[in-house]
Amino acid sequence: MARKQLILENVSIHGVADRGTGVGKTPEGLTVFVEGAVPGDVVDVFVQKKKSAFAEGKVERLVTPSPDRREPFCQHFDHCGGCKWQNLDYAAQIHHKEQVVHDAFGRIAKVPVREWLPILGAPQTEFYRNKLEFGYSNKRWLLASEIQETQVNPDEKATFQPGLGFHIAGYFDKILDIHQCWLQADPSNDLRNACRRIALEQGLEFYNLRAHTGILRNLMFRLTTTGEIMVLVSFAKPDEKKIERYLSAILAEFPDLTTIVYCVNQKLNDTVFDQEMITWHGPGYVVEKLGDLKFIIGPKSFFQTNTRQGQNLYDVAAEFAGLSGRENVYDLYTGTGSIALYLARHCRAVVGIEEVPEAIEDAHKNMEANGIQNAMFYAGDVKNVLSPEFTTRHGRPDVIITDPP
Repeated sequence: MARKQLILENVSIHGVADRGTGVGKTPEGLTVFVEGAVPGDVVDVFVQKKKSAFAEGKVERLVTPSPDRREPFCQHFDHCGGCKWQNLDYAAQIHHKEQVVHDAFGRIAKVPVREWLPILGAPQTEFYRNKLEFGYSNKRWLLASEIQETQVNPDEKATFQPGLGFHIAGYFDKILDIHQCWLQADPSNDLRNACRRIALEQGLEFYNLRAHTGILRNLMFRLTTTGEIMVLVSFAKPDEKKIERYLSAILAEFPDLTTIVYCVNQKLNDTVFDQEMITWHGPGYVVEKLGDLKFIIGPKSFFQTNTRQGQNLYDVAAEFAGLSGRENVYDLYTGTGSIALYLARHCRAVVGIEEVPEAIEDAHKNMEANGIQNAMFYAGDVKNVLSPEFTTRHGRPDVIITDPP
């Protein structure tokens, strides 16, 4: 027997929850988490899960739109899931994000806060990311309109529809084919679309995440404010002839690429941090700047994905730390040492710890490139490295930086 559909009518959305879902209540007082709703909306909700205390669902009908609603500017917004709040005014986004933090401390953790400072919004809300990762798939996500137009079984048709883009939320094996993304500046879109076209022209098989077949697996771009570009391609097979031909065609079309790196990942998961990185063209890294400091960033390096906001973040951290030049600073999860080196000029000494050895190698290079001599970096898991013996050797910290906290 088919399950009866449940529609909750006239749900007023008053806030946001984890992962960008709207939070509202029915006229009877039931809490509802609604995908696709924004604060201020009144919606009818198609219920996908219902418990005694709450329900989860998606917008079935927009009864009254919020005054803060905005028309999404990306053609992929309804399916991608990458930009959760493109349909909400940015000032309203900031307001509701602040409320999430207030609730986390006050309502959930019961931690009193002496003073709340406002979120410092980003000056640029489009083309702000310096790093994007994409997946190749031999069975891209088909839109409902495409299935209706072709009147072909979606599973059968998808076999002949390779795509390059982002994973659909909740579907590990489905890729939404992206043509225009607003997250990363030029030439990101042209470069990604060329990588797809060249692969199809060369007859290269896109990866099948269920069967683990195909050769093209993942793609990553890093763009810096200094104008440098890194391309990382993850292949599923060590076919040197196909790899050489593919990368040569990309470089021929984009000769200004700073560096091209590739790896061969034959594991079942997409993580490449444990894979050997092979520099095929250029130095194997790009150079970014924060203030008057320059940073070498490799394919495995962690760096703030929004460079301009990253510098704003570091300026705030430096202000909060109140460094006078006498302090001993520990930077935990230091990545390439960016925040440690940013603060090194204002303290007595700074020690950075990071689990990824390649990132620590970059941190040492960055220290040398900027002529900084009062920083030390260690590779390893923080919980293992940060021992009593370690603090005895390096001194107890006056300031600890944790990012992520």
